[in-house]
Amino acid sequence: MYRDTWAQIRLDRIQNNIERIRRKSGKAFFAVIKANGYGLGDEILARTAMDSGASYLAVSCLEEALFLRERGIRSPILVLGMVPLHGIPLCIKEEITVTAASLSWIEALSSRPSGNLKVHLKFDTGMHRIGFSDVSQLSEGLKKLLSMGIRPEGIYSHYAASDEENLSFCRMQLQLFGEALKKLAYPFLWIHCSNTDGALFLKESMTNAVRCGIGMFGISSRPMGLLPALSLYSGIVHVQLVKRGESIGYGRAYIPSRDEWIGTLPIGYGDGWLRKNSGRTCFVEGRECPFVGKICMDMSMIRLTERVPPGTRVELIGDHMPIERVAKELETIPYEVMTLLGSRITRQYLEEDGRVHTLFGRGIPLPERGKEQTLRTSILL
Repeated sequence: MYRDTWAQIRLDRIQNNIERIRRKSGKAFFAVIKANGYGLGDEILARTAMDSGASYLAVSCLEEALFLRERGIRSPILVLGMVPLHGIPLCIKEEITVTAASLSWIEALSSRPSGNLKVHLKFDTGMHRIGFSDVSQLSEGLKKLLSMGIRPEGIYSHYAASDEENLSFCRMQLQLFGEALKKLAYPFLWIHCSNTDGALFLKESMTNAVRCGIGMFGISSRPMGLLPALSLYSGIVHVQLVKRGESIGYGRAYIPSRDEWIGTLPIGYGDGWLRKNSGRTCFVEGRECPFVGKICMDMSMIRLTERVPPGTRVELIGDHMPIERVAKELETIPYEVMTLLGSRITRQYLEEDGRVHTLFGRGIPLPERGKEQTLRTSILL
């Protein structure tokens, strides 16, 4: 590793979280690994999820599904977003499941060869993003697919407010979904609504699968015994004593009122460590140290309580600096903090038996699990 900034992902904890959610929900598990596995690496997370008993993978777009296929992952994959019609032949060839979210899309599909296409219908019960919002059109869409020789494999919806303490809106959505299922009276193989919070906190017997992403990494809106799987570290590359009245960084944004030890970290907004982190703290040798001056594209400066040697490890996210706290202080959510982590940050994956896989740069294939301890390649920029 030539740049001393890395994310550590505990695969054993991800496996633990998947197993806990499966037990708690009592349903099949769809592992959502969109956006490069929430920024942590979709290929190895896909393999980990399937090894942990997941029945399906879910991604956002066809490109993400094709990436997994190119890496040799043959597990069922559902594309949650809209697939353009010119991508349908690839979906059929690669056995990728698509979402049918509107009658107009199905009608346009009818003019193209679509035999053996796998489809899940999307019913909008209150999210108002994509999906059929009218039951009669949903029914018409199902009939149209059947007339084309396509037997939809599944149907799903999505909760809009499962992270709220009051789940009344989710229950209303579930009721609408149930009414649609009764009207369709079709034997879907897969019926799914719940995301992580829905799987953990909303009991129902209507569905037979849950779709979870963030919960795999130990994050939910309320404590449920999930284990945090992500840590983010950087190493101090330079230490200097800055005199009182001298300035630090762009715009001279920070001027010490006394002599201070300043450490420089090789992480910046080019890595997804936003300028808004200025003024926040990180964890250095048992103490919290604030970021001072403006976060640069490639580096950040912190105020130390004392001189420490270059190479000292700094915790940005971890046991002492939980991602929930980081997100709250940035006025955002853990999802955004994770997905912003850039490709220059090395990903280090820890297995339960102590094996370590290291990924330098986005898009480099990982070794098959158990065959090679470490993959060493050059960084992709």
